[in-house]
Formats: sequence, C-alpha cells, structure tokens
Amino acid sequence: MRARDPHEAGRTASSLELFFDLVFVVAVSIAALDLHHELTEGHVLAGVGHYLMVFFAIWWAWMNSTWFGTSFATDDWLYRVLTIVQMAGVLVLAAGIDDVFAGRPITVVVVGYVVMRVAMVAQWLRAARSSPEHRRTCLAYAGGIAVLQVLWVGLLAVDGTAATVGFVVLVAAEVAVPVVAERTGRATPWHPHHITERYGLFTLILLGESLLASANAVIEALHDEEALAPLISTAVLALVVTAGLWWVYFWPPHHHAIGTLGQSLRYGYVHYAVFAAAGAFSAGVEVEIDSQTGHSALSEVAASFTVTVPVAVFLLGTWWIALRPVADRVVDVCVPAAALLVLADPVLPVPVSLSAAVVAALVVVLVVRPPVVRPPRTSTAG
Repeated sequence: MRARDPHEAGRTASSLELFFDLVFVVAVSIAALDLHHELTEGHVLAGVGHYLMVFFAIWWAWMNSTWFGTSFATDDWLYRVLTIVQMAGVLVLAAGIDDVFAGRPITVVVVGYVVMRVAMVAQWLRAARSSPEHRRTCLAYAGGIAVLQVLWVGLLAVDGTAATVGFVVLVAAEVAVPVVAERTGRATPWHPHHITERYGLFTLILLGESLLASANAVIEALHDEEALAPLISTAVLALVVTAGLWWVYFWPPHHHAIGTLGQSLRYGYVHYAVFAAAGAFSAGVEVEIDSQTGHSALSEVAASFTVTVPVAVFLLGTWWIALRPVADRVVDVCVPAAALLVLADPVLPVPVSLSAAVVAALVVVLVVRPPVVRPPRTSTAG
C-alpha cells in the first residue's frame, strides 16, 4: 500500500468507491426522512440538531475514507474487505438514526460509527507499514482515531448535558486529527481530480434525494385534487432549484480549489455544510408538500424556510470553497447575493417561486461569465 501518485494520469473513481457510496445513500435517506418528520411536527430545533449530529457521523466517516483512498488506495483483497467492513458500519449506523431523532440512547449509531473508524485504523496501519516516508503521519492518524473511538464508547455511559458537551468535544477532536496528523510528518498526497470527482459524486447522491422529493409532490398531486396546482408547482420549482444547484456546484473546475494543505482542509470541512444543506433541501421540499396538503404543524412561512435556508447555505458553501478561486468580480458578488435573496422567498404567497427564479438567474450569470482559470498555487502534497 504505497502512496499514490498525485499526478497519476486518468485517475477516476473505482467501482469499489462507487459501491462504497451506495450505503451512504441509505443513511442519508433515513436522516432526511427523519428530519422531514421532525420539521413537519413542528420540532424544528430538535430536528435540526439531531440531523446535524447524525450527518456529522455520516459525512466524517465518508470523508476520511475518501481522502485515505485518494492517497493510498489499492485493490488487493484486504483493502476490499476493510472497505466492506466500513460499509457494514454505515448500515449499522443507519439502523440507529431513528433512535437519535426519537431521543433514545444512541448506542446503535455509536457502534456503527466505531466499526467504520476501527476499519480505518487498520487501513492507516497498513499504510504506515508500506509507506515509510509517510509512517509518522499514518501512525498519527491511526493513534488519534483509535483513542477517540474508546472515548465515543465511553460517551454512552453519560447522558443529559454531559453527553451533549462530550459530543461537541469529541467532534472537535475528530476534526482536529487530520490537522495534527498532516503536520506531524510528511503530508499525505492527494489527487486533485480524483478527490473532487469523489465529492461531486456524493453531491449527486444528495441532490438525487431532492429529485425524489419532487417526484413525491407529483404523486401527492395525483391523489389530492384540491392541492393539485400548488403541488405540481412545487414539483416543477423543486426540479428547477435542484438543477440550478447542480449547475452552480459543477460550474467551476473544483481541482483548482485544493492546491495547498490549507485549501484542501477548507474544501473538505466546509463540504459538511454543503452536503448537509443538500440533504436538508430534500426534507424541506417534503415539508412543503405536507404544508400544502394540510399535514404540517408549521406555518406556511416556516415551511418555506425549510426549503430556502438549505438552498442559501448550499450556495454560500459552494461559493466559498469552489467558485471564488475561479470567479470574476461579477460572479463573486452574484452568488452570495443570490443566497440572500433566496431567504426572502417565504414572504411570497407561492412557495419556492423566488428561490427558483433567483437560482435560474444565477445560472444565466454563470453561463455568460465562464470560470477564470488562474495559475495554480504550489501544492504541499507529498
């Protein structure tokens, strides 16, 4: 398991990586569904809090495996087995998501998370053995992850405020592991085209949830003649917004955004907000459907905010990590302005209409203002 060449020609996502992503479809779908139910019942703060907690576990496990794969992936039997073990952990975690939203013990989620992370410890130890030049870095990763898994299990012994504080502390520690490890020894190499392709593929998975929500609006419309017009309108507008978000995300060449270690950390970490927003957008569309059919405890304005806030966060996050390095002044102003305008949508009588119009207008701007490719900064990757 030697370090991969960061300049390897033709590097693309492998079939194993695509297979690996499939289990995250399950976890994301369950998290979005539970968020939808919590929001519809009016439990906004609790629902959003639980969603962000669960999504951290999903995102962090996926991200760590993805960055490891771009640096050290091989295709021998042991690498495949350890990847499948991680997939099993994701499925266990997914099975415990309902418990988190219901306020029950999070034992199942922690067990699933630990299974995923222990498999990653094994991967880092293999890399440390096979790649002497990165040995210190790999051992720092393995040691940090291993210690934290013991602490996650220990977290199950407490509850209430202590559990909440412990969760926040452990999340901060998890996020700190790559920062510390990459500065302990020689930085691990990453393949810019490969890693950004992996992020793009996960973004497509999340946007696919919104397309499903759009289809559900049509299904509901076929069974509710009184709400036929608003439901069809919601379906169409949700499709327009989803397509617009796809267009915005894939407008810039993302590999220009991760030329240095600091840029790669920012790109990886800020994607938490982008990914979480994409998943929450699908839940928001479902809440809109419930609102229009009289099955939501939220007001129409509040229901509309469940759509517009995720869209705004997605736009701002994508702009911050991927558009700014290749955007001219016009695009640099239009994207954050569009995000702010989207938040004004709830004051209009037709849900999602302003969001769709603003996102569509932003796409027009991007079409006429192509990316400005600047000389790349020197990479610090090993």
